[in-house]
Amino acid sequence: MVRIRRGTVVGIVATVLPLVIATLVAAGLFPGGGERLVTLFLIYVVAVIGTSVYSGNSGIISFGNTGFMAIGAYAAGLLTISPIIQKTALPHLPVWLTGWGLPFIPALLVALVVVALVAIAIGIPVARLAGSSASICTLGFLVIVHVVLVASSDFTRGSQTFFGIPRAVNIWMALPFAIVAVAIARIYRDSSAGMKLRASREDEIASTAVGVNVRLHRFLAWVLGAVLSGAAGVLLGHFIGAFSPKDFYFNLTFLLLAMLILGGITTVSGAVIGTAVIMVIVELLRKLEGGVDLGFFSLPTVFGLTDIGIGLAILLVMYRLQDGLLGVREIDEQLPLLKRLAGGKAHSAAKPATTEAASIEGDVLRVENVGKRFSGLVALEDANFEVRPGLVTGLIGPNGAGKSTLINSISGVVPPSTGRVTVGGVDVASLPVHRVPIAGLARTFQNIRLFKNLTALENVTVAASAIARDGADPVDLAREALFEVGLGDVADQLAGTLSYGAQRRLEIARALALKPRYLLLDEPAAGMNPAETMELMAVLDRIRTKYRLGLLVVEHDLKLIMRLCDIVVVLNKGQQIAIGTPAEIQSNPAVIEAYIGRRRSVAKHEPSKTEAPLLNLDPHTSGKTA
Repeated sequence: MVRIRRGTVVGIVATVLPLVIATLVAAGLFPGGGERLVTLFLIYVVAVIGTSVYSGNSGIISFGNTGFMAIGAYAAGLLTISPIIQKTALPHLPVWLTGWGLPFIPALLVALVVVALVAIAIGIPVARLAGSSASICTLGFLVIVHVVLVASSDFTRGSQTFFGIPRAVNIWMALPFAIVAVAIARIYRDSSAGMKLRASREDEIASTAVGVNVRLHRFLAWVLGAVLSGAAGVLLGHFIGAFSPKDFYFNLTFLLLAMLILGGITTVSGAVIGTAVIMVIVELLRKLEGGVDLGFFSLPTVFGLTDIGIGLAILLVMYRLQDGLLGVREIDEQLPLLKRLAGGKAHSAAKPATTEAASIEGDVLRVENVGKRFSGLVALEDANFEVRPGLVTGLIGPNGAGKSTLINSISGVVPPSTGRVTVGGVDVASLPVHRVPIAGLARTFQNIRLFKNLTALENVTVAASAIARDGADPVDLAREALFEVGLGDVADQLAGTLSYGAQRRLEIARALALKPRYLLLDEPAAGMNPAETMELMAVLDRIRTKYRLGLLVVEHDLKLIMRLCDIVVVLNKGQQIAIGTPAEIQSNPAVIEAYIGRRRSVAKHEPSKTEAPLLNLDPHTSGKTA
């Protein structure tokens, strides 16, 4: 069951209230032209939101939603057209499609089923793509729909006008659809599924690392957005009463994308605001397009003035506001009054839940003969060691030793070519990447990979929702993890606005929210000052003791490694050359040679043949020789 939070309800009301006011004003004060304009505005709101559900949450610009509008309009039109007109307009229509003459609502429902089936078929390949390749795929779908409509003259009258559609949509019919579209889009955006997709928009690799099945969530958003777009197409077709394939092609696509981008592609309220602004611009420029004579000044006829005006509006807004008029946060998340209404009661620092799985003594993380080859290049070979609950294992080595390759192989980001990685006997290296965190392995990254346009709380909630069971609220689990690393007071701040040290701790909180058995930390202290490093060490020591977590730490700060770790594993040139306690590693000749070179290693031994030297492991001397 989907939980609708107080903030979501406030946001829906704040977004739909202007729609209701505009409808009442238009119906009461401007019957006729004003009412028609507001009706078209409400239909466009549904259409823009349909595109926003997929594009806004995934970050992939979709050109294909206009194609779903066309499918919806033609499918419903075939079912509602008068049988008498149908005989004249579509004389070659198959018998099974003739004479239906359905009312608007039943025809709408059937059309949405057709749209959903097409969206499912197209969504399977689209969900596998990202970025520009996915956008090009949606553009190809739009072109295919247009060509099929033009070619299917027996069903659509080809490129000629498809007429005789009952005009069943007025302002009072369009308003409920606009309200429902806003509510659906906002509930989805704030839901666990929407938050996961927005996380993948920010960083696909990081979202997969916290258990997000990116392809699944892109697919779901694609189908939901397609259904909303299909509904908008049905509304538009039964509002204008006659249309042709060109009415659902590039011009309409450009108009809808302009509305979405201008207002703010990532927000529902931005989609509504962008639609309103573009509608106003279009109406003003249409009056000027045919030429205006003001006596002292005469404006000639300028064809395409509306398109020019829309393009200029986008350029001006993007020049000052790259994320659109509303930015990356909903209107209720920006206005102080609405924020107070949405805030509800304050959350106290709850006691973090224990990680039961981590306390199982036999649940050991084993790296068994792990190797990785890239097109014949051996990057890693035969890594063998264990990480035990409650202990810290360090992973060190000179630059290019294979540390990042090993940590990526263990976490599933780069599956190993040989060997196994097991937790409690389960081979996690064979799992899909998004299943590895759920199996008990969480990680952070060498270069911070946060969802910067999500709040600190949302960053951690994405991870918590992957493991929340038995009615547990992911938001509560996320707050517990934030308090655990000392970030409870910045929960509502965007992750990208936090200090560097806070961002590092936020990454750890996000990993901790997965309730892992083992935590893999890739250079957690990189870029930190001494004070931040000490604070990080205190956090790591506390959480590993409290939850009996096994920590695997890759770090160039060797002082930190020697102070923090119980066991240290050393790699050099893709091979594991040593494993032991920090004291043993510091006096290991192979390690000394790997870090400072053979000549300096021999020279260091010469003063005393009987006493093993204590190595000052300095990464800046890595690989240098005397």
